Order: sequence, then structure tokens, then C-alpha cells
Amino acid sequence: MHKSLKIYSVITSIGMLIVLMQGALVTKTGSGEGCGATWPLCFGEVIPTSPAIETIIEYSHRIVSGMLGFMIIILAIWTWRKIGHLKETKFMAIMAIFFIVFQGLLGAGAVVFGQSEAILALHFGISAISLATVVLLTVLVFEDGKSRVPAPKVTKRFRYFIYFVITYTYAVIYTGALVKHTNATLACSGFPLCNGMLFPGFIGPIGVHFLHRLAGISVFILLLVLLIIVIKHYRHEPTVFWGTIIAFIFVLGQVISGVAVIFTAAALVNAMFHALIISLLFSTLAYLTMIISRKPH
Repeated sequence: MHKSLKIYSVITSIGMLIVLMQGALVTKTGSGEGCGATWPLCFGEVIPTSPAIETIIEYSHRIVSGMLGFMIIILAIWTWRKIGHLKETKFMAIMAIFFIVFQGLLGAGAVVFGQSEAILALHFGISAISLATVVLLTVLVFEDGKSRVPAPKVTKRFRYFIYFVITYTYAVIYTGALVKHTNATLACSGFPLCNGMLFPGFIGPIGVHFLHRLAGISVFILLLVLLIIVIKHYRHEPTVFWGTIIAFIFVLGQVISGVAVIFTAAALVNAMFHALIISLLFSTLAYLTMIISRKPH
């Protein structure tokens, strides 16, 4: 059922991952001003002539982001028409369009009005939500037509704990984005100590970096607690069990990649991988949030 829509939704989800990685590449290589302060033109040209490498990186990100924006709008309309009878579809479709448009406006604003750290951090945070909405629409497409969809029976306390975990994780995304956009990635050398200190304080770039470390460790602890709860009480709910397992693998990978960023002097591959994993973690938590919010069978 919906074979073409399934293929299209998967391609769009993969495309969103590519856009996210391109954004991380733009940030890591300092290519945000690769087209000057003009948008949608690049140095006043439709296609830049004799572009520098920074211009190529920024311009290709603009092109791919624009294409994905139209693809997401098409996906939202298509899912609304084909699987609009599913409870979550219309909400996710509206959110997908809203956040991809908002993300584009933030990117354009950052170019035209200057590379504000707060705006750039918000841009990355919104991209994580955009990815999650597209992924959830894709999940809904694959769920349609099944006799039973995942609707696990969980306690109200567990449901609220999931809500807290995804909200806190989203806040941590912003601390990581601020680390990147305030050039604080290497402000703390070594791990677990920061410049040889257990507590370096919260002032300046060192404080931004150290705050993100604490926030990241807290997310790991929260996911570990969640995993223990699920193994103890919800092993009989396969979607909750495996969703939590996948989320914990992602948070473990996030911690490892974060430490690798420090010890490899923020090598490009490690930094981009770090940005990718946190977005995949957020999408996984968004899926868990969606299924536990359903009325149990």
C-alpha cells in the first residue's frame, strides 16, 4: 500500500539527513559567509563564478536545502491526502511545513543580518525538529494499512518521564550548537577533566563547553535510567523496548563521538558525526513520544 509514497518519504528522510550534514559542514568549515550577505543570490549572482571552496559549500547547501524544502511540502500534502485518516498525520504535516519554512527563514536571516550565535544555534535546533517530523511522517506511511499499530500500554509516570527526556535532550542540542557557534569546541582540553580542572566554572567559552559536557552526561544518565526502567517493566512492549535500545546506542555514540572531537582537535568527520547522532537520537525519542501518547489497544 502507498508504494510510491513510501519510496518518496524514505528519500525525503535521507535528504533531510544530507541537509543536516551539509549544515554541520558549513559550520565546521566556517563557510556561513561563503556567499557574502546576499540571499537567495550568491554575491549577487544566480550561479557564482570562480567560487572559492567556502562558496561552493555554502551555495550547495542552499541549493539542496531549497530542493528539500519543496520535497517536504509535497510530502506533507501527499500524506495529508493519502493517510490523513491517521490521527497524527495532519499535525505532523503542518509541523513539517512550518519548521522547514522557519528553518529556511532563519538561514536567510543569518546570512542577510549577520551570523548571530543565538540564531545559528536556533537554526540547528529547528533542523532537528524538521528531521523528526519527516521521519515520523515516513513511519506513519509505513503504518497505514496494518491491522495494529504500536500503541503500548504504559503508566502515566513513564509517559511523563519520556516527555521530560525528549524536552531535556532538545535543550542539550542547543548547548551543543552554542559550543560550535561560539568557537568553544576546543575550549576544554582533555576528558573528563577540563584543562586539568574538575570544575573550571561557567565563564566564557570554557564555561559554554563545560556546560555542554555536563548536559551531555546528564542525557546519557537519563537514557541509562530509561533503559533500566524499560528492561524491568516494559520488555513485553517491543516498540518501547527496541526504541529505547536504539536511543541508548545513539546516546552512547554521542558521548564517544564527543570525546573523540576533543582528542582529535575537532576533526571534520568526528564533528559532523557528532551532529548527526544527536539528530538521530532526537528523532528516535520523538518516535517513542508518539507511540506512548496513543490510546493503548
